Amino acid sequence: METLEHWIDGAVAPPHGGDYLPVTDPATGRIVRQIANGDSCDIDTAVAAASRATTEWSKIPALARGRLITDLGRAIRANKSELAELEVSETGKPLAVASGEIENSAVYFEFYGGLVGMPVGETLDVAPDQHVFTKREPYGVIGVITPWNVPLNQASRACAPALAAGNTVVLKPSENTSATSVRLAELATEVGIPGGVVNIVLGNGRDAGAALAQHPGVAKVAFTGSVPTGRAVAGIAAERIIPVTLELGGKSANIIFADADLDAAVAGALAAFTGNAGQVCSAGTRLLVHREVHDAVVRRLVDAVAAIQVGRDMGPIITREQFGRVQEYFKVAESEGVRAETGGTVSTLAEETGGFYIDPTVYTGVDNSMRIAREEIFGPVVVVIPFDTDDDAVAIADDSEYGLIAGVWTRDVSRALAVSDRLRTGQVFVNTWSTASVQTPFGGWKNSGYGREKGVEALHHYGQVKCVTVKL
Repeated sequence: METLEHWIDGAVAPPHGGDYLPVTDPATGRIVRQIANGDSCDIDTAVAAASRATTEWSKIPALARGRLITDLGRAIRANKSELAELEVSETGKPLAVASGEIENSAVYFEFYGGLVGMPVGETLDVAPDQHVFTKREPYGVIGVITPWNVPLNQASRACAPALAAGNTVVLKPSENTSATSVRLAELATEVGIPGGVVNIVLGNGRDAGAALAQHPGVAKVAFTGSVPTGRAVAGIAAERIIPVTLELGGKSANIIFADADLDAAVAGALAAFTGNAGQVCSAGTRLLVHREVHDAVVRRLVDAVAAIQVGRDMGPIITREQFGRVQEYFKVAESEGVRAETGGTVSTLAEETGGFYIDPTVYTGVDNSMRIAREEIFGPVVVVIPFDTDDDAVAIADDSEYGLIAGVWTRDVSRALAVSDRLRTGQVFVNTWSTASVQTPFGGWKNSGYGREKGVEALHHYGQVKCVTVKL
C-alpha cells in the first residue's frame, strides 16, 4: 500500500510517533493509501523549519521570489494529469472536474507570483520636517488548515498569497485528502523554492491541526472548514492574540425573480447545488423563487436533475461520515413534511460500487424556519422557497446565520443592483453563479467567517503594516 509521509524542510519526514491513518476512496469505499499521523512534535519540527526559512525567503528579491512562485504554478499545470488522478483517488469526483480544479490551483500561483510587490505602502503628509511612510511586512510562519472538499485548490488559495507576501507556510491538509498537498510541496522544492518555505504535516485536526494553531511560532492561521471548528481555531487565535482568516460554512440564497431568463436561471441553480456534489461552502442550497414562476422553475429544475448521471457527471460524497450526515437530513426533511420532487435517496450506484453516492435532491413545500432550510447539509440538496415581493426575497435570504454568497436572477438591472446592495453577503452574483475567478475576493459575513481570500485583497491579510517616521 502507498504511504504518504510529511514533507518538512524540503524532504520526506516520517511521523514522530510512527502512526499512520488509512485513506478511503469514496467511489468504492476501499482504502487506497495510508498517511502519516502527525502530532505536536511533527508540528514543532515543521514550524522550526519554516521559521529558519523566513530569513532566506525574505532575502530573495521580490521579482525573483515572484518567478519562483510562478514557476510553481507552471509545475502544477505541467503535472496536471498526475495531480488530477491523485485527487480523483481521494475524492471520487469526475476526472474533468478534478482537472479543472488543478488548473485553478496553478492559476493562483501564477496570479500571486505577479503581485509580489503589492499592495504597496503610502507616503503620509504629516509635517514639513517629517518623512512618514508605511510598508507591509510578512507575518512570518503562516499555519494553513484546509478541508477535504477541494484539496489542492484550497491549499493553493491560501499558500499562494501567503508566499507572495513573503511568509513561509506549514500546511495541515485534511486527513481524508492529503496526496496533492504533499505533491505541491515536492513541486515547490523541485522548482527551487528553498526548503522550509512550504511544509506539509499530515494527520487529523484534533492532534496536528490543534497543535499548529496553538504553536507559538505560528504568527497567523488561515482556516477553511466547519463553523464549530472555526470557532475553536478563532478561540485559540484570540488567546494567542494572532490574526486568523476564517472561511466557514454557507446556506446561500439563489433568488429567481419572475422576469428572469428561466432557462439560464435553472441552469445556474442546478450548477449551484450539484457542483462538487454540493460539497462547497458557497453552494446555492436555498432557491428562492417568485411565486408567479415557482411551479415552472421546479418543473424545469427536476427535468434538469434527471439528466445528471451520478458517477459520471457528479461524484460521491467524499467522506463516509458526511455520507451518513446527508442521509440524516433526508430523515429530517421527512419529519418536517416537505416534498422530495426528486431524490432524497442514496443512489443505486452506492449499492453497486460501495461508494458514497447520493441522488441530487430537490425539496419543495419548504419554510425558511425549517432545519433543512437553515442548516448546511453539504450535499447535493436544494430547498425551494417561494416569495412574493422583493422585500420578501431579501428578508428570507438574509434570515440566516450565514452570509457567504447570494445569486440574483432578473432582467431588471435596477432591481439587481438594489437587491445586491441589501443582501448581507460577501459576494453577489447577478445572472450567473460562479466563484471560480482567482481575481475576485472571496469570504463571508456573519457565521461564514471573516477575512478574505483570492484577489489582491488577500495580500492585505498576509502582511502587517509598519509605519516609519523620519525626522528631517
